[in-house]
Amino acid sequence: MTIKYTVTLLQEAVEDLQRLEDFAIERELASETPDWATPQRALDAIREGMRLLSWSPYSCRRAELGNGRSRELIVPFGAAGYIVLFEIVNDVVVIGAVRHQREEDYRH
Repeated sequence: MTIKYTVTLLQEAVEDLQRLEDFAIERELASETPDWATPQRALDAIREGMRLLSWSPYSCRRAELGNGRSRELIVPFGAAGYIVLFEIVNDVVVIGAVRHQREEDYRH
C-alpha cells in the first residue's frame, strides 16, 4: 500500500517562492539578452519537484539543521538549482523554506 502525503507550504515558504520569482525577473531585466520564460520555468521546476513529496518524501536527503526530522529536496535548474526544506509529520509534508542553492542558508 502506497501512502499519499499531503503537501503544505508554510507562509515563509510561499514568501520564499515570491522572493525567488522576483529575483529571477530582476535578473532578466538586468540581462542584455533576457529570457522572459526563465522565471516561470524555474517555478515550474520547483512545483514539479515538490510533486515527489506527495508520494516519496523519504527519498530526499536528511537536512543537517532542525530537529533531526528535516529533509531537503534538490531541484536542479540551469547551472545550479533550488533546495526545498521540509519535515514529514505523519502523512503531511510541511514545506518550511525554499532557496536557491547559491544562497547563504535557510536561517535569516
